[in-house]
Amino acid sequence: MRKAGVIAGAVVGGLALLYGLDLLVTQGDVARGTVVAGVDVGGMSTEDAEQLLRTELEPRLTGPVELAAAGTSHTLDPAAVGLRVDWAATVAEAARQPLNPFTRIASFFSSDDIGVVSEADPRRFDAEVERLRAAVDRDAAEGTVRFEGLTPVAQDPEEGVKLDVAEAGSRILRYWPAEGTLSLPVSTLPVRSTPETVRAALEQIATPAVSGPVTVHGEGRDAVLQPEAIAAALKFTAREDGSLAPRIDRKAVLDAVGAELAPTEQRGRDARFVFAGGSVRIEPSAHGRGIDWDKTLAGLPDVLKQRGERAITATYAAQPAALTTEEAQRLGIKEVIGEFTTEGFAYDSGINIRTVAEKVDGAVVKPGETFSLNGFTGPRGLEQGYVAAGVISNGVPGRAVGGGISQFATTLYNAAYFAGMKDTEHKEHSYYISRYPEGREATVYQNPDGSSVIDLKFTNDSETGVVIQTIWTESDITVRLWGTKRYDVESVTGERFGYTSPPVQVEPIETCSPSSGASGFSVTDTRILRDVATGEVVRREPRTVVYNPQPAIVCEEPEPEPEPEPTPRPSPEPADGGQGESEQPPSTPDATDGVNPEGAQGSTQ
Repeated sequence: MRKAGVIAGAVVGGLALLYGLDLLVTQGDVARGTVVAGVDVGGMSTEDAEQLLRTELEPRLTGPVELAAAGTSHTLDPAAVGLRVDWAATVAEAARQPLNPFTRIASFFSSDDIGVVSEADPRRFDAEVERLRAAVDRDAAEGTVRFEGLTPVAQDPEEGVKLDVAEAGSRILRYWPAEGTLSLPVSTLPVRSTPETVRAALEQIATPAVSGPVTVHGEGRDAVLQPEAIAAALKFTAREDGSLAPRIDRKAVLDAVGAELAPTEQRGRDARFVFAGGSVRIEPSAHGRGIDWDKTLAGLPDVLKQRGERAITATYAAQPAALTTEEAQRLGIKEVIGEFTTEGFAYDSGINIRTVAEKVDGAVVKPGETFSLNGFTGPRGLEQGYVAAGVISNGVPGRAVGGGISQFATTLYNAAYFAGMKDTEHKEHSYYISRYPEGREATVYQNPDGSSVIDLKFTNDSETGVVIQTIWTESDITVRLWGTKRYDVESVTGERFGYTSPPVQVEPIETCSPSSGASGFSVTDTRILRDVATGEVVRREPRTVVYNPQPAIVCEEPEPEPEPEPTPRPSPEPADGGQGESEQPPSTPDATDGVNPEGAQGSTQ
């Protein structure tokens, strides 16, 4: 027993001695089994390792780096992102000797590619990795059945892919000089459906669904849902178990049979405020009765699985008014709380002002609600009855559909101002327009698709409701806000200050309207709100507005095109064979592009 212990101790001591000798011998060398970006430098001195790495890797540092991720190929330009190898740090890292004895033993039989130590421009490198992410990432797509005409077509599911951005960036920094294509790590986004569940839905639901029409029985009237309409309305959603659940696009069904069944419904009516003779009265609401389409269509998916004659019965329900008489009475609409009028507009602008005024007339803003002019009107285009009219675009008169709406916006803004409403969002014109009060006006602007760019919003922060009344004539527009008066409002406008001179802008004479321009300036308007019962000042709200100078427009004839220089005849060669005199082409004078001092701005209506 004692002999065995002595032997074991001798073995352990021998191994420890070998371990110590191995550490001593390899001290200062690259760790055994070390590979750097595909180059084996294990066991070399640090000087030899650096020389070999430079010899093998430097020729690759300027070429494109080929990347691959989830079946997609990409190329990275090292110079574009500032990639460079830190040779000293790379060799120092390679020379770190592992202390774990098992790791040292394993290094006799295996290798470890540690890559290089790199640096890059952080901003450009991160942007490049983000570009890769956008190119690689793909959302998971559940399987479904779509229709080509009346033919159902299976669309198999496809797993999604997501680039591991942090790990991808780390791998690029480590292995970009290596030969071959560098694979980047991705994760898979699973799907629930399978090709088998898609085909089951096609055979058991989609195919019989379009085999014939479905009759919709209304009260005293029927409508027919044709196969073409069924194909447009039938959609599929993947369940948790992977099967496809049919669902019905309600809008597609209503487009197909809604008009035919509309006579079976009784339309309701909201309570309405009617203004006459300086007073307001409520026109009572009336409840309607119509088809509850959610309940009506609930059983349609099961019916579509059948063949032969098929039908569903419409379910009817009461449809309460959105604003009942009782609700309108509780809003406290009893007096004018704010009013404003603006005058003077062209005929075409007047059409637009009248159109928007008719749309807004009668709008109800309940306590706590915010009124948005762009949101309430929606798109203001030709389809909505608006016409082309005058606008100011970057200081230059022009025309655009909806021109003139800013006059209505200014009128509405001032009515809300004097009603004591909370100013939630508004923007003044860039240039002062003399028919509007200084520092107390507003403009609006929409993109062609109707999305809002510049809006006018106010919030009803009172405990009672507000109703907007609009009064249009051929020469002016008036906006009144009705509710329960809380404040007496005073506007105090200060003196102009901070004047700026108008720039000179040269325009082609064919499309030019000359103008002397106008100076820009700043002005401060202060809204003073006094309690209507006590007369005490509740708060003061100063607002300073900066108006840009309006450019002086100078109309000039364009300079004529210079006549081309005649082509000189070749000079005969001198007798001595030397160089003859050569004519140099005329120099081109420097040209300076016109620059819009405010940037690319759209027209304000």
